[in-house]
Amino acid sequence: MDKKDQQPIYVTRPALPPLEEYLGYLERIWESRILTNNGPFHQEFEKELADYLGVKYLSLFANGTLALVTALQALQITGEVITTPFSFVATTHSLWWNNIKPVFIDIEPDYFTIDPNRIEAAITRQTTAIMAVHVYGNPCRTDAIEKIASLHGLKVIYDAAHAFGVTVNGSSILNHGDLSILSFHATKVFNTVEGGAIICHDEETKRHIDHLKNFGFEDEVTVVEPGINAKMNELQAAYGLVQLKYINDYIDERKSIAKHYRGKLAGVRGLSFLNDIEGIRHSYTYFPITIDALQYGRTRDEVYELLRSQNIYGRRYFYPLISQFPTYRNLPSSDPANLPVATQVAGQVICLPIYPGLKSQEVDNIVSVLVKGVR
Repeated sequence: MDKKDQQPIYVTRPALPPLEEYLGYLERIWESRILTNNGPFHQEFEKELADYLGVKYLSLFANGTLALVTALQALQITGEVITTPFSFVATTHSLWWNNIKPVFIDIEPDYFTIDPNRIEAAITRQTTAIMAVHVYGNPCRTDAIEKIASLHGLKVIYDAAHAFGVTVNGSSILNHGDLSILSFHATKVFNTVEGGAIICHDEETKRHIDHLKNFGFEDEVTVVEPGINAKMNELQAAYGLVQLKYINDYIDERKSIAKHYRGKLAGVRGLSFLNDIEGIRHSYTYFPITIDALQYGRTRDEVYELLRSQNIYGRRYFYPLISQFPTYRNLPSSDPANLPVATQVAGQVICLPIYPGLKSQEVDNIVSVLVKGVR
């Protein structure tokens, strides 16, 4: 395969709803001239999305990072928070923006989520919460995490940016913990271009979150607490309403692509991938593989460059670890010796392209490069 003959294949490509359907919503926005501030589409989308996800209370945000930052404020988290280094930087940045010290612990080797067996040893008098991540949409061991949190009086926040639509034995993963946070960025399974949400479990908490994301306004003359501007606008909400009509199709197509990869890559020496977990409805946010350099004959970075040489742009999610970025690398918990599994996985993982519209022949071409790359 000659690179000049191969169109670029990126790790993801945003799913776009039919333009003609979205234009109908835009016409209604133009007629009403309501662009933001809890408009009719915002209200409708919030309800429809909560119904689809199987949650009671959901608050829409302009993006997932603002949702993370606000969630910490909503629970009045201070001091130290136990978290994972194996995530997108927004997870830990949200702590930094709230003047909270992240304490990194290692991940489990099977699905790369935070290791509950490491939590208690990291708890100090300053610990107030656990921020875990459903990595690639694979659920954390929520029962174990929440048992420890309850024993020590800690709050639990789940970064569920990868877990849109994920269920465990028919129940939404978002119903766990004190709060769960979603991202609707263009790279996600479900996108509103930019966007996010906080899921909570009672009306009073939702009212508090809604105050925080809208300057603290109770009504036009009453400010009840110091908030910020993190509202989702009407154009995003309308876009989301159209997207909801097609999300099951998007997930089904991703599932088919993941099945195709697994069938073709099974048995390739030195290459491993994650399988579905029994009882879990996955959303197939990413398709990560890990490269054992000794078995495969090439390092992960060599495989990354090999794919790029054929116009195939995988991503090394997540590399480097958050703990190795300058802001955090001097923390005691950032020592690689404290994070052996995360350090190993960060050096081995690469996410292959997966998105609606990725053709079977393109998957076959990607697989062909990987199979031929074995030394």
